[in-house]
Amino acid sequence: MASARFFALFETALGMCAVAWNDIGLTGVWLPEAHADALQRRVARRCVGAVEAKPSGAIADAVHAMTRLLAGERVDLNRITLDNAGVDAFDRRVYAVTRAIGPGRVLTYGEVAARVGAGASARAVGQSLGRNAMPIVVPCHRVVATGGGLGGFSAPGGTETKRRMLAIEDAQPEGPGLFDDGLEEPGDAREATSGCQARSGQ
Repeated sequence: MASARFFALFETALGMCAVAWNDIGLTGVWLPEAHADALQRRVARRCVGAVEAKPSGAIADAVHAMTRLLAGERVDLNRITLDNAGVDAFDRRVYAVTRAIGPGRVLTYGEVAARVGAGASARAVGQSLGRNAMPIVVPCHRVVATGGGLGGFSAPGGTETKRRMLAIEDAQPEGPGLFDDGLEEPGDAREATSGCQARSGQ
């Protein structure tokens, strides 16, 4: 995982989020905790030695873009530069496909796997997205279960956070069910998670 030199907390429509960065680009994005001090402790645990600082330049632009997105604007975040040092080749492929999903759109784990190719499966995609350290910028909330279910989301707030993010973006997949409760998630997608547990959840 890339090392961070700086971090900052910033307010959004979802609550207080956080970013970490170095000279290359973003190294981490955090979704809100119940309390801002808990979020700051989590960032500090993962970014040992990083200094809290006011974002400037490209990082300030990235924070502004994420804030606008979470306020309901259709904002393209693909120009935000990430430092992917330490991210393995398969995860990079999954994240590249996921970053191409625009606001208001969703793909299933299986559809992402098909676009990743080379033997990728819905389960492997879910596990990869569970390692995503850049939620919002790598929009793992836009990957859902087959049949209209939300699928997993291990970021703070769980599937309710995922539901809120999709609602903010006015996500409109084909057919009913995306915001319905109690739907089964068939096949591998039932066991897939999305939402940055392994890295951003540290």
